[in-house]
Amino acid sequence: MEQPISHHEALVFAMVTMSAVDRTMTDAELRRIGEMVQTLPIFADFDADRLVNLSETCGEILQEDDGLDTILDLIATCTPKQLHETAYALAVEVAAADLRIQKEELRFLAMLRDKLDLEKLIVAAIERGARARHRRL
Repeated sequence: MEQPISHHEALVFAMVTMSAVDRTMTDAELRRIGEMVQTLPIFADFDADRLVNLSETCGEILQEDDGLDTILDLIATCTPKQLHETAYALAVEVAAADLRIQKEELRFLAMLRDKLDLEKLIVAAIERGARARHRRL
């Protein structure tokens, strides 16, 4: 990708990559991405009709050599510092959506939090909050 992407696109890339990293994009994950884009204030000025095309673009980048590194770089550089926690939280929400977190998803989350340079306590709070929201009896 030659030109920088918007913070909206970077946040969508974080969610789509989280869903795709285990090679299985579940209905629950896709539904959760759509819900967040439709309801979260950060996406208030985002055209949700672009979601499918952005998802396809993200998938194309992921298929390239070093595609995952490219995506991580885009997320880190195109998301303003004050939205780094948001990017991580969105990825965690997608991981938790199907109530199963695969080892590939855990690996991506570790790479993302390192790339975004997030504090350990912040990461723990985000992850704990997601577990509480998605817990079932």
